[in-house]
Amino acid sequence: MTTDLSVYLDQAQRAGAESAEVYYSRSFSRPVFFEANRLKQLESSESEGVALRLWKNGQAGLAVAYGPVEPGVLVEKALALAALNPPNPPRFTNPRQDYRESLGEDFSVEQLIDWGQTAIVSLRSEFPEVLCSGELACSTDSTRLINSEGLDCTWTERSLSYYFGVEWIRGEDFLAIYDGEQCRGQADVQQVVENLRQRLLWAEINQQIQGGKMPILLTNGAAGLLWDTVGEALHGQRVTEGSSPWAEKLGQTVAIEGLHISQDPSAIPFDCPFDDEGSPTQKLALIEEGKIAQFYTDQETAEKLGTTTTGNGFRPSLGGAPQPGLVNMLITPGTASFDQLLKKLGNGLVVDQILGGGADISGDFSINVDLGYRVQNGEITGRVKDTMVSGNVYELLSQVIALGSDRRWQGSCATPSIILDGVSITA
Repeated sequence: MTTDLSVYLDQAQRAGAESAEVYYSRSFSRPVFFEANRLKQLESSESEGVALRLWKNGQAGLAVAYGPVEPGVLVEKALALAALNPPNPPRFTNPRQDYRESLGEDFSVEQLIDWGQTAIVSLRSEFPEVLCSGELACSTDSTRLINSEGLDCTWTERSLSYYFGVEWIRGEDFLAIYDGEQCRGQADVQQVVENLRQRLLWAEINQQIQGGKMPILLTNGAAGLLWDTVGEALHGQRVTEGSSPWAEKLGQTVAIEGLHISQDPSAIPFDCPFDDEGSPTQKLALIEEGKIAQFYTDQETAEKLGTTTTGNGFRPSLGGAPQPGLVNMLITPGTASFDQLLKKLGNGLVVDQILGGGADISGDFSINVDLGYRVQNGEITGRVKDTMVSGNVYELLSQVIALGSDRRWQGSCATPSIILDGVSITA
């Protein structure tokens, strides 16, 4: 595969394309895997691909290649696909050159192995019967976007990710707990170990809980049950389609007054200076004081809404055209510690891990609790099993009792723990 991307543009234009863009992606990673308390596998993985999108007679065609390919072959495929598509003119951002990088430390495989082994020894020193697994990786990812109008943007990032799991089998009782994070700097593996240790202690005793409506505490590990749906409801394309329940609610109250949700493209480790259309990303106030402040868009969606792009046009894959997507989502935390949240909850249920997917765009959910704890008089008294919670995300946003101060990244969402009232529990 040629990395001289201008060759693709030149051949596309010689073949009759009025406009063209080339998107190049390369990823290199050195993951280390642990299984059943032992080092299982070392890998070195590298991938690269190029996507050519061109327009002829106003019709767009997209062709993708992974590995070696002649530029002319890719151009022919893109032209053939363009002839089958309806007219859809190019939407290019202003031409510029923009080269950025955010490089964390490049840790050696030996360091990753040492962290993994240390974590497993620490966990099993107190819980010798558990089986530990883990994955640690230092990864470097680069993307470059150029087009026939003179745009040339390059973004390179290096990050560290580390995740651990413990399995605890006691007769017919099976428990699996997971924790980890992604960062740009030094790993805090010991904090992840402590998080797992605390959950094992809470789960030593099994408890029963009665069904009915009661308050629940979603930990920062489970609060994505809410925010995934909120992100979809603010998605510009869902708004233009009318599938978002918030399509006609811009500026209206949809949550408690104290709820603030934003995007910050400078927030590490999920920072990103521009989207896959070359538009600069920007800080966005999505929900302020419980009111919808704005939706996020790519260029095509913004045009349909009569606005300008928010710089959120991202490719779901190398072979997909850009569509609205968030850089990250930040939920403004409250002031209560986790222990204070437990006291405020009084008697109820803590949900820490859920099984399966969450709610769809309708907001309705009915999910099994993978890891949950009973709370009595403000204290966790044990783990609950065979429990289900159900409700509607949009209704629960108006039933938030408290937000914690324990905000933490869960994927690209930074969320605190949260107490919700009136959730249906089936046990």
